Amino acid sequence: MAVTEKKTTLDPLDFLAIDALLDDEERAIRDTVRSFVREHVLPDVGDWFEQGILPRELMTELGKLGLFGMHLDGYGLPGASAVAYGLTCLELEAGDSGVRSAVSVQGSLAMFSIWKWGSEEQKQRWLPPMHTGEAIGCFGLTEPDAGSDPGSMRTSARRDGSDWILNGAKMWITNGTVADVATVWARTEDGAINGFLVEKGMPGFTAPEIHKKLSLRASVTSELVLQDVRVPEENRFPDVDTLRGPLSCLNEARYGIVWGAVGAGRACFEAALEYSKERIVFDKPSRATS
Repeated sequence: MAVTEKKTTLDPLDFLAIDALLDDEERAIRDTVRSFVREHVLPDVGDWFEQGILPRELMTELGKLGLFGMHLDGYGLPGASAVAYGLTCLELEAGDSGVRSAVSVQGSLAMFSIWKWGSEEQKQRWLPPMHTGEAIGCFGLTEPDAGSDPGSMRTSARRDGSDWILNGAKMWITNGTVADVATVWARTEDGAINGFLVEKGMPGFTAPEIHKKLSLRASVTSELVLQDVRVPEENRFPDVDTLRGPLSCLNEARYGIVWGAVGAGRACFEAALEYSKERIVFDKPSRATS
C-alpha cells in the first residue's frame, strides 16, 4: 500500500517555524500587535527616524493596548506569559527598534525595578498608571564612564536628615526626557548600591535629549543630570543595596531584546524578499537571474 507524504505549506516569513508552537491566545496577541504596528508605526516611522523622535501619543496608544509591563502580575497588570511578551517584542521591533526599546524600558526596566524592589507604596503609586501609559518611566544605570561596568558608577547618594542628596549623570537613557519617574541607581557613602525614584520636576534634576544618533533614531534617548537632587527616603528602594538590584533588571530586559532582534531580522528578510520581486535586471526579475 503506497504511503502519501503530507506536504506542509511553509510561510517564508516564519523562518524559525514557530507558528505551530503557539497556542490560540499567543497567536491572538501576536496578530493584535502586528496589526497595531502596520496601522500606527509603519506609515510614519520613516519620518520619526529622520526627525529623531518617538511621539508621546504613540506611548499612549501602546498603553491602551496593555503592552507596558504585560508580563508582570498584580497591581492591575496582566501577567501574560513569557512567550506572549516575547512575541510582542518581536512584532514591535519588526516595525522599529525604537518602539520595542520604549516598551522594554517602560516594562522590563522601569516598571520591573519597582515591581521587584519597590515598597508597597511605590508599587501602588506607580505601577497602575505606568501600565496604562499615563505615566512614563526610565532606568538610569549607564554612565558616561561606566556603561558596561556599573560597579564603577560615580553617581552618589548622601544621607541628609531624612532625605538623600543625589549627584551624578546617566547616559543613553531611553524615555529619559519624557519620563515622569526615573529609577536612578547610586552609590552611597558606605559603598552600597541603592535605587531611588527620582520624579520629574525635582529641583536639580534635568534630562536633556541626545540628538544625531547613528541608530535607534526613532527613540527618545537622554542624559540624566543630577545636581544636589533631594530625594525623600520613601523614594528609595528599601530591600536592595548591591548590584544585584540593577543587574536583575537588565536580565529581565534582555529576554525581550532577544525576541526583538528576531523581529528586526524578519523585517530585513521581508524587505529583501519584496525587493527581489520588483527589481528588474537584464529585462528580467532579479530573482530569475540569481
